[in-house]
Amino acid sequence: MLTLALLPVQIVALGLGHSVMRRLPRWWHRIMCRVLGLKVRTHGRLSEDRPLLLVSNHISWKDILVLGSVAELVFIAKSEVRTWPVLGWLARLQRSVFVERRRRNTGAQISEVSARLLSGEVVVLFAEGTTSDGNRVMPFNASLFGAASAAVPLAPDGRVHIQPVSIAYVGIHGMPMGRYHRPVAGWPGDVALGPHLLRVIRHGAIDVEVVFAEAIPFDAATDRKKTARLVEARVREGLIRALSGKLNG
Repeated sequence: MLTLALLPVQIVALGLGHSVMRRLPRWWHRIMCRVLGLKVRTHGRLSEDRPLLLVSNHISWKDILVLGSVAELVFIAKSEVRTWPVLGWLARLQRSVFVERRRRNTGAQISEVSARLLSGEVVVLFAEGTTSDGNRVMPFNASLFGAASAAVPLAPDGRVHIQPVSIAYVGIHGMPMGRYHRPVAGWPGDVALGPHLLRVIRHGAIDVEVVFAEAIPFDAATDRKKTARLVEARVREGLIRALSGKLNG
């Protein structure tokens, strides 16, 4: 009901280019986290440097609600998401950038992402390219950092900032979440959305840790593959610390 009530407001804001189109999704994400029982706690802080690309691990569709509740963000999503029922509709309303895997469209897609970065928007990249089980971080795809490279020549100081972010689902009903309950948090691609959503609602009270590492400067001299490996290592470190209960504050 809330979504339907806010829908006309977001559509008008998008049509007018009003700043509400950026603020409203964050407000909606925060409310949806409460509705689903997602208790989000952050460690570290979003970098104030711009242009800023957030690079995160990816466990579930819930990651978007979790990160979206923390800051005003724009997400990069694979093109198939555009056609998904409900989620695709919501993704379009929050101005996600849809990317295709076909090489012939890569240039235009990179240009759109870099334009968003240069306009001051914070863009989120799930560099694994798919969801994981929440217990590990899979290898990052260095080619997905192309948007950062494209934005560098036009950036004010000739650099883009890349900030590693780790998402960890660590508890359920106030108790540590072991591997047995991890399927409640994770969403493998072969599991239907409807049943998984009902399972999340039925369990509720899921504790989520979001860990912000220090942003990494990225300029024309930076090696993209080395940067991808460095960011991957820092995201993995944050996940391991969160899952092992070694976070402070």
